[in-house]
Amino acid sequence: MAEERLPSRSEDFSEWYNQLVLRAQLADYAPVRGCMVVRPYGWALWEAIQQGLDRRFRATGHQNAAFPMFIPKSFLEREKEHVEGFSPELAVVTIGGGEELEEPLVVRPTSETLIGHMYAKWIKSYRDLPVLINLWNSAVRWEKRTRLFLRTTEFYWQEGHTAHATAEEAEAEARRMLDVYADFAINDAAVPVIQGLKTESEKFAGALRSYSLEAIMGDGKALQSATSHNLGENFARAFGMQYLDEKNVQHFCWTTSWGLSTRFVGAIIMVHGDDQGLILPPKLAPYQLVVVPIFHDEQERSLVLGQIDSLRAELGEYRLTVDLREGITPGYKFNDWEMRGVPLRVEVGPRDVDQRTVMLARRDQPGRAGKFSAPRDGLALRVGETLADIQASLYDRALQFRKAHTFDPQDFEEFAQAVEVGFAFSWWCGRAQCEAEIKEKTKATARCIPLDQPAGAGRCICCGESAEKKAIFARAY
Repeated sequence: MAEERLPSRSEDFSEWYNQLVLRAQLADYAPVRGCMVVRPYGWALWEAIQQGLDRRFRATGHQNAAFPMFIPKSFLEREKEHVEGFSPELAVVTIGGGEELEEPLVVRPTSETLIGHMYAKWIKSYRDLPVLINLWNSAVRWEKRTRLFLRTTEFYWQEGHTAHATAEEAEAEARRMLDVYADFAINDAAVPVIQGLKTESEKFAGALRSYSLEAIMGDGKALQSATSHNLGENFARAFGMQYLDEKNVQHFCWTTSWGLSTRFVGAIIMVHGDDQGLILPPKLAPYQLVVVPIFHDEQERSLVLGQIDSLRAELGEYRLTVDLREGITPGYKFNDWEMRGVPLRVEVGPRDVDQRTVMLARRDQPGRAGKFSAPRDGLALRVGETLADIQASLYDRALQFRKAHTFDPQDFEEFAQAVEVGFAFSWWCGRAQCEAEIKEKTKATARCIPLDQPAGAGRCICCGESAEKKAIFARAY
């Protein structure tokens, strides 16, 4: 039952990714072009992401709600910049129930306009503010080039939408949620991220300011992992979202929106995976442990399987599965679970039963380097310590990779070389002309202007003029 090995990441990163998503049973292609079916293992990973985020959202006072997926087309046209930004990606319904609709309906690309309409109905007084709502739903954007999880016509995400009394409150909210995303990415997903401000050309359509998390993938390209937008008064003015203050004076609300989607599954795959398959961070892995019984005859089978229930009880605090498939060798099972990225494998054979031990194998250290024997006494504690160490080591390894692939080029030739393999952290004058020229010549975009900036000033990497900020430039997904 030997299965063909994955393509090497170094030889063909794109094909490695595509095959891994399919063979690890995360997702498959749907019959509609650009859409995907998320399989149970992939959905379990997305559910773990949801839980990690939802816990943080609730702790910051946000509530979940549900809004419809259909939006009157006229809603989008009220906010001119917004509709211009999304027009090429819209899916529009013109027929319903066999009859042509009086007004076309847009299948939700994002919900700011629908939110604006509803919030305008609900908000009348300063006492109604702030409104802090989050949605878990799917969205549709008609993409030309698609790839499972990274860019699909329909995708799953959360989108937060808040309304505030002042500009200061809205800005604080946008920044707070960026911090929430960073905390999740670093501490749950073990993905190091850079928090930054989007340039004017890269910001969300209709936003006053857009912030993002940028992460480097295993091939040196960037992935925008989450965004948080200060929408100013733009949508409030378009939809009449106003409130009366304590002095009975009417004001427009200040709003934000923020989101993280299933493309973050792609980030986890590309940041941590290796030539054997997935490597999942223990805090998010659908299974933190897989128990593989090893036996060669019926007597050994009876002896080993007799220990399974007690092992389940000992390790009950962890997400665990036992591989009891018959007619498959232990070696095949090892490779299969390595492909699926389970952080820790627990092997139990007759000798282990006799000696009251198990063999543990770390997914982040393939081969003999990651295997060691552990006594049954105190096993739960040892497993917990090992999982914590795997979580930390994955983050440290990813951070070291980013550092090794982040460059400070001294001229444009060095800059062009840098963005072929990683990030260029370069002085930029802030002019759109230079940003466009960089993109045309190198295919790299300004991913963000990091919030953490060095002291002093420099010279723009493109035009040589004075520059006060450094930006991250990279080729991106």
